[in-house]
Amino acid sequence: MTLKIALVAGCPYPVPQGSQAFIRENALALQKRGHEVHLIVYGYGTTPLTDTFQIHRCPNIPGKNRTSAGPSIKKIGLDLLMVKTVRRVCREQNIQILFAHNYEGLFIALMSGFRPIIYHAHNAMSDELPYYFNHGKNFFYILGKYIDSKFPQKADYIITPHERLGASLLLKGLKKEKLHIIPPPIDTTSFSVSQVKRETFPPILYTGNLDKYQNIDFLFRVIERVRMNIPETRLVIGTFEKKEIKGAEVVHIGTFDSLKKLLAEDSIMAIPRVSWSGYPIKLLNAMASGKPVVCCESSSYGIKNGVNGIVVPDNNEESFAQSIITLMTNPSLREEIGKNACNTIQTKHNPQIIGKALEDLCYSCIQHS
Repeated sequence: MTLKIALVAGCPYPVPQGSQAFIRENALALQKRGHEVHLIVYGYGTTPLTDTFQIHRCPNIPGKNRTSAGPSIKKIGLDLLMVKTVRRVCREQNIQILFAHNYEGLFIALMSGFRPIIYHAHNAMSDELPYYFNHGKNFFYILGKYIDSKFPQKADYIITPHERLGASLLLKGLKKEKLHIIPPPIDTTSFSVSQVKRETFPPILYTGNLDKYQNIDFLFRVIERVRMNIPETRLVIGTFEKKEIKGAEVVHIGTFDSLKKLLAEDSIMAIPRVSWSGYPIKLLNAMASGKPVVCCESSSYGIKNGVNGIVVPDNNEESFAQSIITLMTNPSLREEIGKNACNTIQTKHNPQIIGKALEDLCYSCIQHS
């Protein structure tokens, strides 16, 4: 049975960032199962639309079109406009089920009054919210914990990308029968596998936004340690943000294609993030490109240490630096880990398998609504 499905995401689209890539891959996985998929987003994006599923935008509001995460006055206004847009799209397109992505999508979906709703969680508020404020972090941790305990359970079903986030929501009162663990899908056929160059040291690569929860300052301290052993070490930062960063080569990532082009080059991916609740899509993109990854333990989902990546204790500068040096000086190890990483994506994050899991949940949700 073909379903009419709408994904609600309180964010600009398209933007070459992790959350938007996560949403897009889920939409494509459902579409490839033969369903009619609609995506409802903010009134702006940064690149031309190329998707084959239908995009619906809420009206935009004058002012700076932010692409970074975190609260703002304009985003509150856009979220309220999104509610009206969701109601209109659901009515005009005879939508049967809503996927609410991230907390903003959940709030919008709940305010629209439409049912049934599947909440597709991207993070825990208790983990991520304090990063956006310089003061009162304990208050925002408590506020985030309250949000985690009250709002996900208002949806009909909840998807988390990994078991740790699911377990956290269960401890906060979520009913077990509502919870489903479904990892993000990644289409490896759209990535070129990077080739290891044995005659030179590869650069260290970071991709994504520069928000505080990404732990970029830690990465710079790690690179300083690496350069004490290998002075010519290069740090390449691929980001949508246009800025100069001392000690790094900044590559502007304006589209998903430009991101994939950068990932196709020989490099070692560094993921310094210690925020535990999200699933770093940059990690999956790097693995899909056959790239060796060094990451902190809290962001190491899907990594088996020494097999398809290297995992170090959170915020351990020495371990992180030594792991990078080991990979820089051992091209055979880089090649082996990169190959295993690509195989992991093909088996554990296959869009056909993930699409079937999402489809089955849709049928169950409609049946019991």
